[in-house]
Amino acid sequence: MSSPSAVVLLSGGLDSATVLAMAADDGFEVHAMSFEYGQRHGHELECASRIAEAAGARHVVARLDPSAFRGSALTDGPEVPIDRDLDAMEEGIPDTYVPARNTIMLSHALGYAEGIGSHDLFIGVNAVDYSGYPDCRPAFVEAFERLANLATRAGVEGEGFCIRAPLQHLSKAQIIQAGQALGVDYSQTVSCYQADEQGRACGVCDSCRLRAAGFA
Repeated sequence: MSSPSAVVLLSGGLDSATVLAMAADDGFEVHAMSFEYGQRHGHELECASRIAEAAGARHVVARLDPSAFRGSALTDGPEVPIDRDLDAMEEGIPDTYVPARNTIMLSHALGYAEGIGSHDLFIGVNAVDYSGYPDCRPAFVEAFERLANLATRAGVEGEGFCIRAPLQHLSKAQIIQAGQALGVDYSQTVSCYQADEQGRACGVCDSCRLRAAGFA
């Protein structure tokens, strides 16, 4: 019997690389899906391609109209905040929030999954992001799963869908430990919000600082 398939949202960063490894370890035939949406840190797509290839996963890059993602520090908005205190990152929704990003990307992944007969979608949201990003919270994941099973033929007439967020209750350190146990090569990932064309991280944005604290 062939393995069941799963669609994994793969940004090229630390979290999604870990989730891809987890999905593969769970026995799924992995279809990785990345997105080009006008992000300033476009080097992440090259990382995603390398990560998918190393894992033996099929890789699809969906190109979205950048005009749907205006106003974020990661696209065409204000400058990426730097040197913020780690505790300050827990206050309010930061400028690096991208309007409805996870909703839009999961919707694309849902359509792709239904088309290939997959019933499982993996996304790398985690506890570190709860306070800052509303589309990373457990309530969002649960609501999207309900939506997926209400708005699709597979959901109404078939086996339905499961939105899996295995990092949801893990700290950054725990995510790294889990990935290391699965052999994830984190040198191939980029987490920086403003990495240069060579993928070199700035070291001072929120994502860089959270990554460094996790490894420490």
